[in-house]
Amino acid sequence: MIRVDDYDFELPEELIAQTPLKDRDKSRLMVVDKHGSTPEDYIFTDLIDLLDENDVLVFNDSKVIPARLYGHREGKEELVEFLLLKEEGDNKWQCLCKPGKKAKVGTRFYFGDELSLIVDDIDEEGLRYVTLEYNGILYEILERLGTMPLPPYIHEKLEDQSMYQTVYAKDPGSAAAPTAGLHFTKDLMKKLEEKGVEQYFITLNVGLGTFKPVSSEYIEDHKMHEELYTISEETASKINEAKGKNKNIVAVGTTTIRTLESATDENGILQPGSKWTNIFIYPGYKFKIVDKLITNFHLPKSTLLMLISAIMGRENAIEAYKVAVKRRYRFFSFGDAMFIR
Repeated sequence: MIRVDDYDFELPEELIAQTPLKDRDKSRLMVVDKHGSTPEDYIFTDLIDLLDENDVLVFNDSKVIPARLYGHREGKEELVEFLLLKEEGDNKWQCLCKPGKKAKVGTRFYFGDELSLIVDDIDEEGLRYVTLEYNGILYEILERLGTMPLPPYIHEKLEDQSMYQTVYAKDPGSAAAPTAGLHFTKDLMKKLEEKGVEQYFITLNVGLGTFKPVSSEYIEDHKMHEELYTISEETASKINEAKGKNKNIVAVGTTTIRTLESATDENGILQPGSKWTNIFIYPGYKFKIVDKLITNFHLPKSTLLMLISAIMGRENAIEAYKVAVKRRYRFFSFGDAMFIR
């Protein structure tokens, strides 16, 4: 059994990035060998020199929806916050709610004149299952009424909502951004393409797992929530072809690596399709298709830190994080990046 406390580290609060950099691709980039090496300091645009035609970038193109809504009960002024997490079909959604005691089963909440919801059910973890009622196109309504669901450790107001969205975001459905991709600009992606670095896109709608801390004593007792991913036949074929040529599959972000590993069979062949995954990657896991990872710096004792520890080993990962703290790297969603190669 693996103890969760083994993935703890000291993180000064001032290193938690509260706002994004004006220039996305000017963040710092720590480069570390997955077999253990002294971390080297770069700037994110240095990927142009760090990658070549033998590398294949795979991105998660899921688009964050403005999923945080503030509504009120009929005849009441007090606002209750709802965070839409996962669409269940037929306008039914799973969501977080606070204060939860106000959102009892059968209660209706109003969000202006365009949208309302009724609470259908509450599960043992306190999640609400609701039915939305509206006229028009839901995502257009959310653009007008909702706000970006920034993580709880970000306390500054986001002046430009687009900064919590990747430049290649396409398919709406995520409750949080695939943050490793926030560093990429269209110009950087074009320069990498001109150098011969292939680029492909998959989709995983980021859900509750991003917000859920590990509360168990042992890693093996933690249960991941399900998230929906989609990989097209063309994309799967292209990635399999590249892998067959011994090219390096470079996942941009932990959501991408979870998608690729979920969809790859035991023979190392990536399968197309749209499925739910609750894959939990931690030390001991044998990677089937991903060779390298571009990622941000993650929370202590988080499933994401456990994932990168599966790539480079726990001791190497914790040591790299200690170096990042010493060198004053910026952490979490709006922070700096790490390239594990």
